[in-house]
Amino acid sequence: MKKNTNFSRRFFLKTTGAFTLLASIPAVLKATYIQVKEFIVPSKRIVPLTVSVNKKAYQLDSDTRTTLLDLLRENLDLTGTKKGCDHGQCGACTVHVDGERVLSCLTLSAMLVGKEVTTIEGIADGDHLHPMQEAFISCDGFQCGYCTPGQIMSAIACVKEGHTHSVEDIKEYMSGNLCRCGAYNGIVESIQKVAAS
Repeated sequence: MKKNTNFSRRFFLKTTGAFTLLASIPAVLKATYIQVKEFIVPSKRIVPLTVSVNKKAYQLDSDTRTTLLDLLRENLDLTGTKKGCDHGQCGACTVHVDGERVLSCLTLSAMLVGKEVTTIEGIADGDHLHPMQEAFISCDGFQCGYCTPGQIMSAIACVKEGHTHSVEDIKEYMSGNLCRCGAYNGIVESIQKVAAS
């Protein structure tokens, strides 16, 4: 059966008419659109930023809209902190700011002047791993390892803040950190091991 490849005269007139209309949009209208767009979505603003990460001061120029997560990964090349959901729902980007855990994907870097940021790269003591890192290794607290930096940072805060009285307390405190591999039993065991030491 042969397909009909002939187009009607009506189809041809409609198509060429639409293209002619699009081509005739005045340049003034395009310029107005650009001005309105820039008013609604302002152009980026670069400011000097001094931030302390892992007890080292960094001075750089940063967009005022840059998140801490993007600053760490893109500007400082500290890629241990992971970008999971970029919406504050998975916990993979957890770091400490002045000892408190925060989601770096929801924290603007411009808010960190005068504060100390600690990432997964900054918790070891030279060649000696942090006790929580050692516990995660010995208790199989990870599988693929993608969420592990955020899990460890939250686990350290969990122990520090005293949320280790029961398995239920640990699970409640760690509920903001998702592990798609399901290594939750090893994570809880790691936290209990560090809390007991």
